[in-house]
Amino acid sequence: MNTSGVSLKVTGLFKKLRQTQALQGLDMTFESGLIHGIIGPEGAGKTTLLRHLMGLLHADRGEIQYRRQDGDISFSELRQNIAYMPQTQSLYPELSIHEHLEFFRTLYQLSDQDYAERRRALLQMSRLEEFTERLASELSGGMYKKLGLICSLLASPLVLLLDEPTNGVDPLSRRDFWQLLYDLQKSEDILILVTTSYMDEALKCQKVHLLFDGKTLLEGQPDAILQQKKCKSFDEVFLQYDALEESP
Repeated sequence: MNTSGVSLKVTGLFKKLRQTQALQGLDMTFESGLIHGIIGPEGAGKTTLLRHLMGLLHADRGEIQYRRQDGDISFSELRQNIAYMPQTQSLYPELSIHEHLEFFRTLYQLSDQDYAERRRALLQMSRLEEFTERLASELSGGMYKKLGLICSLLASPLVLLLDEPTNGVDPLSRRDFWQLLYDLQKSEDILILVTTSYMDEALKCQKVHLLFDGKTLLEGQPDAILQQKKCKSFDEVFLQYDALEESP
């Protein structure tokens, strides 16, 4: 599929999971070619939103629009070009880095030439070239996350959905992971959505979407939002909304 410049728009999304109203009229716009941060505390609805975008959940009400430069595109057309990296561990502990790449090569039905080129570029970008025989169970937290990412990228997706990719990772590995995303954005035409509850990571994104209690609070460039709310950090921004929620 020859598609570029993919963007997403979420309008009035509602979803109830058992007794919990997980999404409450969510509105968000994700522009093509940017690293978007979906920022919010635990239980804000971040994972639920990504699962809707990936087609794993269906909304009770609302709409998700997928667009490219020449107009709307259906989810069924775009689906094979969306990669999703879940928060929970999804790799096989008994397989090596090399064996994981071979497995996903078969899954994506890549040609020998495409696979060789992608494999070389992704291993170099992630700095995992020297560790291809190491088992997933023997990888550090940061290396494990990198392996999950490059497996997701092997098929050259146009949309990359990352659910809490740096959760539980040490600060140095978090920095390396974000650098990997920056390098990826420079080299490929890809829309990247990252969810995180680490408020400091909001400043690493080009556009942020603040999510609280299943609702959109604010969207925009990180610095502009801090200036608008007269805050020094995104912790302070969320504390303002906490105070409003708790006030009688």
